[in-house]
Amino acid sequence: MKKACIFQGGWEGHEPAEVATILKGILEEEGFTVTVTDSLTILEEEDLKQFDLIVPNWTQGEIKQEQLKPLMEAVEAGTGLAGLHGGMGDSFRKETDYQFMVGGQWVAHPGNDGVKYTVHIHDSNHELTEGLDDFEVVSEQYYMHVDPAVKVHASTQFPIADGPYAVNGPVSMPVVWSKKWGKGNVYYCSLGHVAEVVRQPEIVSLMRKGMTWAARS
Repeated sequence: MKKACIFQGGWEGHEPAEVATILKGILEEEGFTVTVTDSLTILEEEDLKQFDLIVPNWTQGEIKQEQLKPLMEAVEAGTGLAGLHGGMGDSFRKETDYQFMVGGQWVAHPGNDGVKYTVHIHDSNHELTEGLDDFEVVSEQYYMHVDPAVKVHASTQFPIADGPYAVNGPVSMPVVWSKKWGKGNVYYCSLGHVAEVVRQPEIVSLMRKGMTWAARS
C-alpha cells in the first residue's frame, strides 16, 4: 500500500484543514495510507523517503532549512510532490529553491475572489487530463511566474479583470503543470482557493489524477 503525507497549515483563509481532509479522502479512495499533520516538524523528524507522495498544503509561512532540505532531497530521490493553489504554489515565499522545485510561484490574482474564468484543457487524452473538457471556475484566477521547463496540461486566459497589467495584451497562463525534480514527479494545479472550490468535480478529478501520477511508481 502506498504512503502519502499531507502537511497543512499557514494562512487560514485557504481553509487548509478542510482542504487537507478532501485530499486525504481522495488518496484513501485510491488505496493510500495517509498521514496528515499540522506541523512542519515532520519534515525534519521523519524519514520522508518512506512516503511515495508528499502533498504540501501550507500557504505562505516560513520553513527552516533543516525542514526544506530533507523535503527536497526526498523528492529528488523519487518521492512524488503534488498540490494545489496557494498550498503549494505560494508556500514559503522566501525560499527560491522550493519555488524552483515546484515549477512556479503565485504573484497576483487580478479581480481577487469571484472571477469567472475558463480552464482550457490542452489534451483530453493525456493521463493527467483524460476525460476532461474545458470548464468554468468562479474563484481567484492565479497569475503565476512559471518555470519554462514545466509541461502545461491546462491554462487560462488573461486579462479578464481589468488592471495595469492588461495593457500587455492577452496571456495564456498555466493552471495545471507537471515536471521532474531528480527522480521525483511534481504536479501542480492552481485551482482551489477554498474547500468549496476544491470539491468541484473537475478539480477533484484533476487532483486525483495528479496525485496518483506523482506518487512514486
